[in-house]
Amino acid sequence: NLKSEINKCIVGQERLIERLFVALVADGHILLEGVPGLAKTRTLSALAHSLDCKMNRVQFTPDLLPGDLIGTEVYRPQTGEFHFREGPVFTNLLLADEINRAPAKVQSALLQAMEEREVSVGEKTYKLAPPFLVLATQNPIEQEGTYPLPEAQLDRFLLKVNVGYPSEEEELKILGVAKNALTNPQDLEAVFSPNEILSARLAAQELFVDEKIDRYIISLIQATRNPKQLGLDGMIDWGASPRASIALRKCAAVLAYLRDDEFVTPEHVKDIAPDILRHRVLPSFEAEARGISPDDIISTLLSEIAVP
Repeated sequence: NLKSEINKCIVGQERLIERLFVALVADGHILLEGVPGLAKTRTLSALAHSLDCKMNRVQFTPDLLPGDLIGTEVYRPQTGEFHFREGPVFTNLLLADEINRAPAKVQSALLQAMEEREVSVGEKTYKLAPPFLVLATQNPIEQEGTYPLPEAQLDRFLLKVNVGYPSEEEELKILGVAKNALTNPQDLEAVFSPNEILSARLAAQELFVDEKIDRYIISLIQATRNPKQLGLDGMIDWGASPRASIALRKCAAVLAYLRDDEFVTPEHVKDIAPDILRHRVLPSFEAEARGISPDDIISTLLSEIAVP
């Protein structure tokens, strides 16, 4: 039902929609990267309006301040006290559009909210109501007026998804549907409740994961820290952390759950691994000089590590 509702205003992008569902059920934040015009923001907005959850959208700009995002204390002369006014981060779904256009101090303000699900202002700490997800987009081709996300914040994102161009058939369909005007995301119906999200998360956690799958996941993560054994010596500056192992296992289970499978297979792991690792594996200067991307490194890992 959720997918059908989103498809009222989105043509194609099946993989992207599936990854959004993975992030939703796995309780993790997602970063979408792609050139302008690929419906990144529209897809996120469609998901938000299809869920019976509170949603706020923030357009990140160079003049944005941390207080504009998390809120600030306002002085009330009547009582002589400071009152905290909540910012847009106090929501269930935060659409952070063009997140790399905000300076480092604003991006840092998101770190605590994304990891701890809470915000500290002054001497007080405020909890964020579950579910809380950051759905962010960034444009990879413009450098002027942008601030690359630091590795510490990138690691907070459960998934980083590269949004590609549609196929010829999909684009033909887009043109056909565009004649009749697609439904606006704001006009979609809320067909999925927070309680159903929590139930789906519990069901996904109960899916069977064999010990061999766990060892396969560990082998992939360990290989990013010891690239020499795969002929990638000098190609990786920093490998993936244990957080990546946890994320890969969780998302593989969620992917199996969404596809109505009864257990996790190596194919689930291999399918979701690039989205888990591409922002957690840092290529060396030598790799970049050779034109070797994180996706190339991950592809080598998946082809060389033995499948159980």
